Amino acid sequence: MTDIETAESESVDVSAGAEADVEKSSTAESGDNTNDGSVLMQGNSILARLRTNISRVFIGQTALVDDVLVALLARGHVLIEGVPGLGKTLLVQTLAQSISAQFKRVQFTPDLMPADITGHSMFDRKDEQFKIRKGPAFTNFLLADEINRAPAKTQAALLEVMQERAITIEGRSLPTPSPFMVLATQNPIEHEGTYPLPEAQLDRFMMKLFVDYPDHEDEIALTRLASGQSTGTASVDAVLTSQELLELQDVCAASVVDDALIDYAVRLSKATREHPQLFYGAGPRASIALVSCSRARAMIEGRDFVLPDDIKSVACPVLRHRVRLNPAAEIGGLTIDSLLDQILNTVEAPKL
Repeated sequence: MTDIETAESESVDVSAGAEADVEKSSTAESGDNTNDGSVLMQGNSILARLRTNISRVFIGQTALVDDVLVALLARGHVLIEGVPGLGKTLLVQTLAQSISAQFKRVQFTPDLMPADITGHSMFDRKDEQFKIRKGPAFTNFLLADEINRAPAKTQAALLEVMQERAITIEGRSLPTPSPFMVLATQNPIEHEGTYPLPEAQLDRFMMKLFVDYPDHEDEIALTRLASGQSTGTASVDAVLTSQELLELQDVCAASVVDDALIDYAVRLSKATREHPQLFYGAGPRASIALVSCSRARAMIEGRDFVLPDDIKSVACPVLRHRVRLNPAAEIGGLTIDSLLDQILNTVEAPKL
């Protein structure tokens, strides 16, 4: 209750400050704009340090790291697909350490129960009353490892927490800590004993990312780093706090997006619904994710406004898990990413 009351009081202070800014003179407004610019520069500097911090341990895969940071700034969740041994767990753990945040991992297995993720109530014989035992989902960064190895009932336990950022136990809705992010992994090779994620749960992930083998030079550096210590136990120092991350997320959400770009994002999503080679297309949540991720991409690039290229750069990660090829397209050897590239080349981007 104390944390909630504190957050509410801070929100009131910000609103009061915003109302006071409206009454200031044009000179003061000019000063505010300068201050906003300094906040953006400071945020960009923090993000650069965060990226560098992660790359000290998670060598290579810079595009993957940038996409994870995009989802983080946009308050989204990520599905990472890749074969075992490529450092998916290390990436999430290093990200949490860099933000001095809590990190928990759940290994999904066929016998995993929903309560093993969310928590449950238990009877305390000493106090003779039921008490709630919180599960690993009550954390800042939750790694759902090999999520497709658990049955649909257990996978569904993540739906509420991913969308509502709260978990209901015994009729009580308990909020997760802030910030909160789910990063799930799945193996694209092994299909025996797996349960494909339903469309409803796939849509909850803001982005689907691929992690590939490192190139030759990166693998040499990785091998050299691991010679004296295990990469699984490598640690990094925190470069920002959870509160600073929340402030960065607020700055990101305030980035300017032209109406023409919002229209562009909607037209991209709509094009997937009308494409003859897709069994089904992306829904409205995809349009929202395109705009949110483009804001984050612009912030990483040091801008407080969005360009068409920002939307294009996040289109495939945002859309690839929200569409499905029809059987004829699959037989023809077409891939989802190549089809999305066709859509990006077909749908005209606004000229700003």
